[in-house]
Amino acid sequence: MNQTKIISKILFYICTLLSVGYLITFVYSILCLTTDFSVTPYKDGQYLHINYPFTEQPFLNIENNYPYIIFSFLLVLISYGIFFWLSAKVFKVFFQEKLFTRDHIQQLKRFYLYNIFIPLPVVVVASFFVEVESIIWGLVFIHFMLGIFCLFLANIFKQGLHLQNEQDLFI
Repeated sequence: MNQTKIISKILFYICTLLSVGYLITFVYSILCLTTDFSVTPYKDGQYLHINYPFTEQPFLNIENNYPYIIFSFLLVLISYGIFFWLSAKVFKVFFQEKLFTRDHIQQLKRFYLYNIFIPLPVVVVASFFVEVESIIWGLVFIHFMLGIFCLFLANIFKQGLHLQNEQDLFI
């Protein structure tokens, strides 16, 4: 179990860092796009550079049309920011003192509900506005399978909590 705690703690920090990175990039991108702060158009305005703060160095390169900006850029940033935040909370479950708790089951539930029910509708809606590459459908499938796996894990945790509560009553 010590190995699981070490690995889950490392993955917790990695996912937290990724989540913060995605969410800060999302907020910074919104700020830049709404205020034209640190944005440089290029190729006759077809594309935009979102520059690093207070520099002329490109940080992000995006197409300059609103369906693309919303559905292929901002929606991806916020979706993966949330995904990695939920992933971090799941990994945090595995290095806690007590494994089977209602709160931990709730964390697993949030993760599997997000992965089962969010990616497909997001990609379907985006497909009305931008071209969705075939690899994206593969990612949707992977998120769905990850959600199903986590659903099974949550059910195992429910059974573990039930057995733990029975044992606590017996003692």
